[in-house]
Amino acid sequence: MALARVYTRALIGIHAPEIRVEVDLARGMPGFTMVGMPATTVKEARDRVKTALMNAGFEYPPATRITVNLAPADIPKTGARYDLAIAVGILAASGQIPDAILEQAEFYGELALTGELRAVNGLIPALLACRNKKRQAFVPIANEQEAGLVREQKSWLAADLVSVYEHLHDHQLLRESKPINWAKESSNDDGDLADVVGQDQAKRALLLSAAGKHHLLFVGPPGTGKTMLAQRLNGILPPLTEQEAMEIAAVKSVSFDYHHAEALTRRELRSPHHTCTAAALVGGGAGNSVRPGEISLANNGLLFLDEMPEFSRHVLDCLREPLGSGEITISRAGYNVKFPANFQLVCALNPSPCGQFDGSLANCRSTPDQILKYLNKLSGPLLDRIDIQVMVPRETESMSLNGGAKRNSQMTSAEAKSLVEKTRQRQIQRQGCLNSQVKPRALKQICELSDKTEAFLAKASEKMKLSHRAYHRTLRLARTIADLADSKKIEQQHLAEALNYRALDRLIDQVQSL
Repeated sequence: MALARVYTRALIGIHAPEIRVEVDLARGMPGFTMVGMPATTVKEARDRVKTALMNAGFEYPPATRITVNLAPADIPKTGARYDLAIAVGILAASGQIPDAILEQAEFYGELALTGELRAVNGLIPALLACRNKKRQAFVPIANEQEAGLVREQKSWLAADLVSVYEHLHDHQLLRESKPINWAKESSNDDGDLADVVGQDQAKRALLLSAAGKHHLLFVGPPGTGKTMLAQRLNGILPPLTEQEAMEIAAVKSVSFDYHHAEALTRRELRSPHHTCTAAALVGGGAGNSVRPGEISLANNGLLFLDEMPEFSRHVLDCLREPLGSGEITISRAGYNVKFPANFQLVCALNPSPCGQFDGSLANCRSTPDQILKYLNKLSGPLLDRIDIQVMVPRETESMSLNGGAKRNSQMTSAEAKSLVEKTRQRQIQRQGCLNSQVKPRALKQICELSDKTEAFLAKASEKMKLSHRAYHRTLRLARTIADLADSKKIEQQHLAEALNYRALDRLIDQVQSL
């Protein structure tokens, strides 16, 4: 009888490949067949679409065999995001709506039995791909926040199937989504750096970590401000670029991990509990329902692991590959899903199981063997990927009544943020990326050393038994220290400071010497 073609998009990770919904109406035994590798949730669309069409007052083709092909067939399809496209295809094939606009439009939405449209997840990746094809999109009105974030994309907001029908007939046009200013500064609830009294070395490490995007580890007894310091790091990071904001929004759109438009493009500090599983941390799921984990939700943001040795060693070692590549690949039978995981790692741990070890066993309830067993839960390859390890000791002076007097002379988060922005601009202008992201082959040119400083680093590396990875990371950190001081060359004092941020190595040596 008739054939219609409607466009929509699947969702694989944060990628949205194009799906052509081909609807054929033919005479014969009444039936509804769906092909093209649909999951069970997609196959159920035949009942939802049929009931929604009838309840919305449309004519469901009688005595007709309906065949719906979701092409290409080799792309797995899951969820109810294809309902609207299938319904529009049936209406177009049966002549109830004009099909001239269908080549220049894409349709997304789940249908209720009444014909109303419900929100779908992963809309931002679909709209970004739709914009590249220069098509207009029809989306549920419940997805208005996401639709407004994609600039230069015409998106029509539909409440139900009838409103889509009226728009396609030019009877009553739908409301177009309005652009949302994603760059608008949100309220800072991370606290101010000046609130932390004392701990000058830890705050210096915090500044270096932000300036070069270096991974950071705090070591110290309970109550010394490790968590407080980690929370302040988010407040001194520079504003997001549009590409970074869209990556954050895409991941949150896939996982529905937001409550309002501002949260879609906000850099976050994710802090999973130490009982979380590997799947919760890196992502996973059964069948076609693969969801991003904490490392992807922390993309372009911070991942804070408090009480790091309490995490399973297997879970921690899952971080090694994403820390190097900036993405995570989750393999399932027949296909792979990739999620971005370009996060900055911030960790905190106690120096011993009881938390009281300070170089001697006088106030410590743990034996040297217990301390070593506790610290050895962290593998060497993982620690090699952490550039800065810094002690956060107790400071009795900061606990005095006059400790607040020092607060006024300390750097605020706003001042630190301005300094971090200038330092990052130097790095981008010089090599096109931050220091922590410099490839090994370009490292020698960017981190050029004099013969004296190179000999100093070689001797220190041999004495401290640094691996090749730790050697390179020390160079990158020294480059950031030099950039922060606006120095064109890496001097010996910059290398000395970078080598000093090996607190955990010194702690283990102290325990072994007991």
